[in-house]
Amino acid sequence: MNDSRNSRRTIEGVVTSDKMAKTITVEVVRTYRHPKYSKYLRVKKKYHAHDEEGEAKTGDRVELAACRPMSKLKRWRLVRVVERGVLTADVAVDAALEGALGVKKKDGAA
Repeated sequence: MNDSRNSRRTIEGVVTSDKMAKTITVEVVRTYRHPKYSKYLRVKKKYHAHDEEGEAKTGDRVELAACRPMSKLKRWRLVRVVERGVLTADVAVDAALEGALGVKKKDGAA
């Protein structure tokens, strides 16, 4: 009976937001071939997923599984974190400022 839970649809994507309580926003990129022009197209779609423990952070690659509707938008749950992201949002913002302004951010201790 529990075997049916493992056969549910799974998708993999990158976490774009973890600011909500027990919810993450995941961007999934898929490619498909256009039926008429035979050109390969890349389509991005965002999904809201349930993250009970709050283990996924922005930039992580995660695996989601389909589940019962948990809210108006949540129809997926976090299965596992496939790969940790290199940059978190704060580090990415600091790096962007450092590159754009050419100034290093000062620490409070210095």
